Amino acid sequence: MQQRKFHTPIYKTIPVLRLLLPLIIGILLQFHLQINVPYFYIIGSVGAVLLVAYQLFNPQYKFRFRWLSGIAIMSIFLALGGYTSFSKNIEHKPNWIGNFYEQKLPIQVTIQEPIVVKQKSYKALSKANAILINGNWQPVEGDVLLYFKKDSSIPKLGYGNQIIVTSNLAPIINAGNPGGFNYARYSAFQNIHYQAFLNDSTYIILPSKETNWLGAALIKTREKVLAILKNYIHSPNQLAIAQALLIGYRDDLDRDLVQSYSNTGVVHIIAISGLHLGMIYFLLIKLFVPFGKRKWVMIVKPIFILFVLWGFSFVAGAAPSILRSAIMFSFIVVGESIGRNGNMYNSLAASALCLLLYNPFNLWDVGFQLSYTAVLSIILFQKHINRWIYLDNKLLRNLWSLSAVSIAAQILTLPIVLYHFHQFPTLFLFTNIVAVPLAGFILYGLLFLLLAAFIPTFAALVGSIIEYGINILNCFVFHFNQLSFVVWPSIQISIVQACILYVSIAGFSWWLIHQKTKGLLIGLATLFAVMVIRSVDFIRRNQQQKLVVYNVPSHTAIDLIEGRNYFFYGDSVLVEDGFLRNFHIKPSRILHRITPTQKVNNFALSENLIQCNGKKILIVNSGIAPAISTKKIKVDAIILTKNPKIYLSKLAEQFDCSQYIFDSSNPFWKVNYWKKDADSLGLKYHSTATQGAFEINF
Repeated sequence: MQQRKFHTPIYKTIPVLRLLLPLIIGILLQFHLQINVPYFYIIGSVGAVLLVAYQLFNPQYKFRFRWLSGIAIMSIFLALGGYTSFSKNIEHKPNWIGNFYEQKLPIQVTIQEPIVVKQKSYKALSKANAILINGNWQPVEGDVLLYFKKDSSIPKLGYGNQIIVTSNLAPIINAGNPGGFNYARYSAFQNIHYQAFLNDSTYIILPSKETNWLGAALIKTREKVLAILKNYIHSPNQLAIAQALLIGYRDDLDRDLVQSYSNTGVVHIIAISGLHLGMIYFLLIKLFVPFGKRKWVMIVKPIFILFVLWGFSFVAGAAPSILRSAIMFSFIVVGESIGRNGNMYNSLAASALCLLLYNPFNLWDVGFQLSYTAVLSIILFQKHINRWIYLDNKLLRNLWSLSAVSIAAQILTLPIVLYHFHQFPTLFLFTNIVAVPLAGFILYGLLFLLLAAFIPTFAALVGSIIEYGINILNCFVFHFNQLSFVVWPSIQISIVQACILYVSIAGFSWWLIHQKTKGLLIGLATLFAVMVIRSVDFIRRNQQQKLVVYNVPSHTAIDLIEGRNYFFYGDSVLVEDGFLRNFHIKPSRILHRITPTQKVNNFALSENLIQCNGKKILIVNSGIAPAISTKKIKVDAIILTKNPKIYLSKLAEQFDCSQYIFDSSNPFWKVNYWKKDADSLGLKYHSTATQGAFEINF
């Protein structure tokens, strides 16, 4: 008689996962539905009562009602997630700056970092301390971004300096262009809701300072590391890569260089993360191999590894991404040291649980999402992919193992990459085979450079070798980036499609790894669902006809969209400047699935008048000639651009217009002047600088 096999359900082998999932659900429920905290108190209390009641059961009933314990614990963690999401949101705190700040009120702030040199300004993050209200300083909480004009003298400010800002604070808002990055939410998750643009006359430096020893030590360490790198690596591009690779300092990176790394699928090399700690972890593990499993090794090994990992995190400036990876690896090291190296999933879930309890908004952080999906993907798939090919040659076998890691990491990160970045690097496998090992050697070299810095002659030699290695890496990346097929661009998927893709990946994986036909059917069905959703969107986009006035500071940018084509009307610099175009306009074009054309058939363009399907749009970029007739001209919208010297009252006398649009090429003072006129005349208006892009459907 064949013996029946029993398998432990996977959720029982990962107990922390049963805590993590309800925590995430609680965070999402509170954030999206804004559920009041008392409801979470009730849910948590009910869960606690059920758990206590379960503990009082007789042993014979405990097994029968074991599900009650699970429900109780899940309720507690769901409530914990909701409460954490609410309490960590600074807007819910009574002393939040937004509850007190009004225009023209002086505010005292403390600089939280060294001044950073930007292209057109100096930038610093500051912490709000108090607002002067009716002669009294009201304590407040929240961070403020400060921008100092570059034509002013270089601010003699640094970490801990306190100043009084007399300039008005401006709330951080989104550009509002279709498909654009939600910068306001990104900043809010970091407790930043306001920014100030300062010159020499709009702030007062106070004699007081406010620092803490850890922050000062981190900044001092970071500055020392940067000084060593600048002293021994001289080429700007090579230095920028070294700074990014070692400590995540990216302010000096060339935009085109970053784009090349992104297109070739190796941008993770210069975005300090789990890859860097993984390289160091791998090196440390190899160092202990010769000592076998001696007793002292079992004690010293985890302590030493943790010390080095956290020491590197400290040297790297303790950036959020590196701290996240340090915590993740710490759980893995501790799990292995207590004999649980077979359950990496539990260690991974435990680290995510701790990070989300500390900051629930990590859930929306792309780095957090990519870190955990990449590590989970490697754990799940690397060993299976590695078995596809067996090679006798050790070098080739190691190369294939590295390729297996790269392939595995891409599987679960794919939906996230497509959703957030709208492109897929087609040559990632080939580029990573060379770039990752080379980056590893460069990283080890940079760490060695820090140790050798006290011997200048030797350090200079090490620096030259590192510089040569980075030059090879940059040339390799640039070479591949020249290929026309290096990246599959302009991919648009929704959050629903991303979730369905994960179900599809799970189905195909179940089929390939466990030979389950049901997995194949699930994979095919969900993949078909993604294709149907995509096809429906293509059909809808083929029928679109609209005009989009974008919010691009100091520039005019208008797209005339017909089906899946667009005709651009605006400043030529937005065609030539890749960064401006990609940041402000490209997301909208990806969202609308459109490509450029020289002619849009249903649009009639004559000088500054655009007509389509009976609608008339007038573009005013200069003065208007006096009216010949007293009869008003009917137009559906007037777009004011390029700071024309004109009064709305004069326009209103000549045109019967239902909508005025002030684009971002106009100065703020002029737009504010027009707004006052429009309010007095009862005219409907839209300012792209403050309200985002404006769309007109035809």
